[in-house]
Amino acid sequence: MSSCSRVALVTGANKGIGFAIAAVQQLQAEGLSPRFHQLDINDLQSIRALHDFLRREYRGLDMLVNNMGIAFKVADTTPFHILTEVTMKTNFFGTRDVCTELLPPIKPQGRVVNVSSTVSLSALKRCSPELQQKFRSETTTEEELVGLMHKSVEDTKKGVHQKEGWPNTAYGVTKTGITVLSRIQARKLSEQRKGDKVLLNACCPGWVRTDMAGPKATKSSEEGAETPVYLALLPPDAEGPHGQFILEKKLIQWHYPSPL
Repeated sequence: MSSCSRVALVTGANKGIGFAIAAVQQLQAEGLSPRFHQLDINDLQSIRALHDFLRREYRGLDMLVNNMGIAFKVADTTPFHILTEVTMKTNFFGTRDVCTELLPPIKPQGRVVNVSSTVSLSALKRCSPELQQKFRSETTTEEELVGLMHKSVEDTKKGVHQKEGWPNTAYGVTKTGITVLSRIQARKLSEQRKGDKVLLNACCPGWVRTDMAGPKATKSSEEGAETPVYLALLPPDAEGPHGQFILEKKLIQWHYPSPL
């Protein structure tokens, strides 16, 4: 691959939305040729092996789409605390580990897309006022967010998660975590790599017909890929969006408006 070629990484690209993102014509028109590399986002060694491959083969990457995620079916009888721990491990902590390892090799004018969900917003609104304030705050740190995600899991194990202000949705809480993580990561990029013009956003692909969402969903995988691809292909001179939550290519308000 020539030095001027751009490199995109899409996690969870073996099927569903991730497959559609990696295969869409816009990426091919950009001169990108889809290529498979094994990745287990729950395995740090696997993530680091991919990091080393990207550094060695391409000296980094231009686009990262964190699409990998899991959800249990509504009828699943797995105990809620186990369901929460397993979902959190992949959706939040696995995605965070990928970002920790793969944000540093993102090249100037790179684009990062964390696939979240509007469920993150509905779960947020069902949190206690204290939790909402922390999740909406512009000053919450990554370490504080990680602590909150751990607390969610521990509270479910103790059977006190609702008493402690958590909504009764494991998937929703993990996606709230992803949206908040994206906002934090974007702030850090602005502080630490201000001149590089790297843009990072969270998005919802919509209700998509995948193994996860089922056959009754309203969108095809290709339609679900539209917003993630739009964010991944923001032009080099774009100044935004950055640190935002995007649905149907439009900004969705996350934090409370600042008082005048």
